[in-house]
Amino acid sequence: MEVTEAQAKDLLDRYSDMVLRIALHNVRSRSDAEDIAQEVFLRRITARRPFASPEHEKAWMIRVTINRCRDFLKSARRKAVPLEEVPDKPCHAEVLEAVWSLPVPYRNAVYLHYYEGFSVKEIAHLLHRRENTVSSWLHRARAALKDLLKGGFDDE
Repeated sequence: MEVTEAQAKDLLDRYSDMVLRIALHNVRSRSDAEDIAQEVFLRRITARRPFASPEHEKAWMIRVTINRCRDFLKSARRKAVPLEEVPDKPCHAEVLEAVWSLPVPYRNAVYLHYYEGFSVKEIAHLLHRRENTVSSWLHRARAALKDLLKGGFDDE
């Protein structure tokens, strides 16, 4: 299945913001996130497989982005990244830093649920995990964030 220039442009229009945000959320460096996004789109354009639906294609894009981020973070060329590079949507720096300090599964579950708006069932499907696992990750992430952010607005 050959991807035309118009189809490639349509892919970029539909998924570029989401892929870049997921990559940035995981690697915390805009330049590295842009490199990862470029690789994800290259893989999609060269993929010789049809997708059953736009939702299937979107899930594939998310899965490949998360896997590519994981590979990047495991690689030997990993380097320190300044925390001041934040996603395009406004977010309180302290909260963002707390989310980044969570273990990767919790961080991705929180991001996909609260930032991208996916349900627990959808996240479970995307990450190839059980719904109960994703629910546990979100529950534990909320508890960890509550502890990390204590000293905020509702302290007694």
